[in-house]
Amino acid sequence: MMGTPENAKWTARPAASATMRYGLAMFSVAAAAGMAQLFLYVHLPLAFNAFALCAIAITFWYSGTKPGILAAVLSALVRSYVFDREINSLSRVLYDLVFLVFALLMTAATQTRDELEVRVAERTAELSRSNEDLNREIGERKRAEESFRRSEAYLAEAQRLTHTGSWVWQLAGGDASHLSEEWYRIYGFDPEQGVPSWEQRVQRIHPEDRAKWRETIDRAIREKSDYEVGFRVLLPSGVVKHVHTVGHPVLNTSGDLLQFVGSSTDITQRKQAEEALREAQADLARISRVTRMGELTASLAHEVNQPIAAAVTDASTCLRWLTRDEPDLAEAREAASRVVKDADRATEIISRIRSLFKKGISQRELVDVNELIRGMIDLLRSEANRYGIAMRTELSEDLPQIVGDRVQLQQVLMNLMINGFEAVKDVDGTRVLTVKSQPAEDTQLMVSVSDTGVGLPPQPVDLIFSAFFTTKRDGTGMGLRISRSIVESHGGRLWAGENSPRGASFHLTLSSKADLPE
Repeated sequence: MMGTPENAKWTARPAASATMRYGLAMFSVAAAAGMAQLFLYVHLPLAFNAFALCAIAITFWYSGTKPGILAAVLSALVRSYVFDREINSLSRVLYDLVFLVFALLMTAATQTRDELEVRVAERTAELSRSNEDLNREIGERKRAEESFRRSEAYLAEAQRLTHTGSWVWQLAGGDASHLSEEWYRIYGFDPEQGVPSWEQRVQRIHPEDRAKWRETIDRAIREKSDYEVGFRVLLPSGVVKHVHTVGHPVLNTSGDLLQFVGSSTDITQRKQAEEALREAQADLARISRVTRMGELTASLAHEVNQPIAAAVTDASTCLRWLTRDEPDLAEAREAASRVVKDADRATEIISRIRSLFKKGISQRELVDVNELIRGMIDLLRSEANRYGIAMRTELSEDLPQIVGDRVQLQQVLMNLMINGFEAVKDVDGTRVLTVKSQPAEDTQLMVSVSDTGVGLPPQPVDLIFSAFFTTKRDGTGMGLRISRSIVESHGGRLWAGENSPRGASFHLTLSSKADLPE
């Protein structure tokens, strides 16, 4: 009836045989008769009825209802034919009625006891199952807690390795409800001193970055949106860290903003690596410029010599006008003005050359692309004339200024134009290099350098922008690679294509929407 052995004792009578159960009925009645005979033998009052009731009760209790009824019948027969043979019929009926009522009472008591035992057994089984479920749940909870502790340890180790701290802060008051150990390390707080307040956390942000940080947070709160911001953290020791933070809003069922959950990553090492990379790229670009300028020494010397020679000529003319018997001051003044102009032109050329040789950090400023193109054409005109190359320009007017590094953009134009010279100088026929500027899509402008030279190599076009790829015997294979890196750092793109009817075209796009650095 029940599912476990320990509950079998609650399920009714022990599994005794019918012989034993009915034998108990006869034995108990016989014992009652024997005891009554013993009482008569020692001259005590007849007690068979009491003993018989006990025998009936014992039989009902231990053997069940049917043996109990048998015991009641046997008791009535023994009383009538052994102990009370001479009583009248009414007395016999009354005694029999007592046995019957007692049997009925015992039957009801036995059934009540059996029902109670069944309920107790069921309840015990339920408690056993509940206990098993509870033990199982406790085991599962212990395993879950152990798994959670392991996960926390793994997460803490992962955060330590990636320098990323997790956090949760409430909108009301800005109180932090969770700050990981790595977060405390990044921001320089001691966990033993308790959770830092909103004001203490804000004070850790570099004063120059607080306005940007507050603007980002206010916009995220206003729009109930994710936010992402980079800023510097200034520790009490004076150490500055670069931190990148990502936050996500948590809303309730009504759509009200409750809190932000997110992470802060210490990107100081990455910033230092990026700065080292920029310096290395700048040094490489400078070496490339110096190498190019070395190749152009003769042309540059001729370019500088022209305004100097003109200045000498004009100065001589000025002296002649002044040394006449009647000095012609007007002519002398005009000659002196030409000297100034020639000197200014020589100074401008030298300044352009010096800027290409100059070593320094990248400086972004507003740049007029057309002015940049005209200056580079003036600088390379002697080189073009040396090989009989005609330089043409198609410059779109009213182009917006861009934000960029003037020297780096000059280097890109110089690389592309000199590559065009080298592609054109050995061909038969017309030798033309065309530089074109025009508006492009998405607030960009495009500069194209086209030639009528030998065209692109047979390899895939994009391969020419790979480092150390060159088709020239004395080439380094870095000019186009550096040029593409410079253009991409300005948010643009550099690519190449065939020119019609012959030659190659290089196109670069630059954004006119970039912001000046702060």
